[in-house]
Amino acid sequence: MKIVVLVKEVPDTWGDRILDLETGLADRGASEAVLDEIGERSLEVALSYADAHAGTEVVAISMAPASAATTVRKALAMGAASAVHIVDDALHGADYVLTAEVLTAAIRRTGFDLVVAGNLSTDGAGGVVPAMVAELLGVPQLTALTAVEIGETSVSGTRASDAGTMSVSAPLPAVVSITEALPDARFPNFKGIMAAKKKPFETLSLDDLSVDAADPLAARSIVVSLAKKPPREAGVKILDEGDGGQKLADFLVSQRLA
Repeated sequence: MKIVVLVKEVPDTWGDRILDLETGLADRGASEAVLDEIGERSLEVALSYADAHAGTEVVAISMAPASAATTVRKALAMGAASAVHIVDDALHGADYVLTAEVLTAAIRRTGFDLVVAGNLSTDGAGGVVPAMVAELLGVPQLTALTAVEIGETSVSGTRASDAGTMSVSAPLPAVVSITEALPDARFPNFKGIMAAKKKPFETLSLDDLSVDAADPLAARSIVVSLAKKPPREAGVKILDEGDGGQKLADFLVSQRLA
């Protein structure tokens, strides 16, 4: 069994998120860069299966700037057998379509039985990349799972909805994405950190993957406008002079809350 886990470097969840108003891109220098927590949980799903099934190979794949190498290596320290880091200046500001195309090319090159990813990253929060990757790979997808069970020839899980829960399954190969309902990831120990230095770490470019980021025939999205979030305004104070209830009702109606 070969399990590919998609991981991503993101600005610290607890730090400030600032957009460059000229480029529309996140200012990566505004806060510390970390491995996305949902990616760590995805890695835990794969590693937990590998712990119980000898011969399972876990490969971490990430598309990120060269400066993210140390962050990606954390996946090796946690227990992944190898890592693939896709680095190319042409990917600066890549949209979801290009991101999915590049990740798919890397997955095909590596080989896989199962791809595990988070349902959405904490920076872009698009929630579409796992489904796009599955479509491009031509394999089944089980998205937004709150529980996962990996078998020898299939994968199954539970998806929660407003109406209840659904039990879903698919034959391998397949792509799954998980939510924060899955367990927290393990912490890298000293042994894992030292072992990570000797594990395979491959750096690929777009040429290695035969992907053209500037292909004019490829569907790409662009930012058409961008503005700074307006400052928070003072709230409305309602004074009760015997008609407070009516004033409150009128306000709720005006805000379409009643």
